[in-house]
Amino acid sequence: MDQQGYGQNRLVVGAHYGTVDFIAQRVTAVIMAVYTVVLLLGFLFMGELNYENWRNLFAFTCLGLPVGQMLATAAFLSVLWHAWIGVRDIWMDYVRSAGLRLFLQVLTLLWLVGTFAFFAKILWSL
Repeated sequence: MDQQGYGQNRLVVGAHYGTVDFIAQRVTAVIMAVYTVVLLLGFLFMGELNYENWRNLFAFTCLGLPVGQMLATAAFLSVLWHAWIGVRDIWMDYVRSAGLRLFLQVLTLLWLVGTFAFFAKILWSL
């Protein structure tokens, strides 16, 4: 057989992220879209835009559970996961140097973790 690098005898390399990441990006996109609709509905029914109403948009509870904060956290984690997959793929596709790629991925992770810490400090201190 001819080893041309494509077809049934192609050489497949990499971490095989493809299918899982494809599904993760779609799921996180749906979560973000649904949360956007929830926020838009909240704005429509909020009435006057002031601090107290804005705070209540994120701090509402149901059966003692902080539903507003839980929904916002789920949406924000979706944004972070979605961003990580996209930016990681950019680094993997366009940065040839393994050392530089690792450095950029670590910086990206630190940025995302720092962003989440800042988000959690603000949202969960309501």
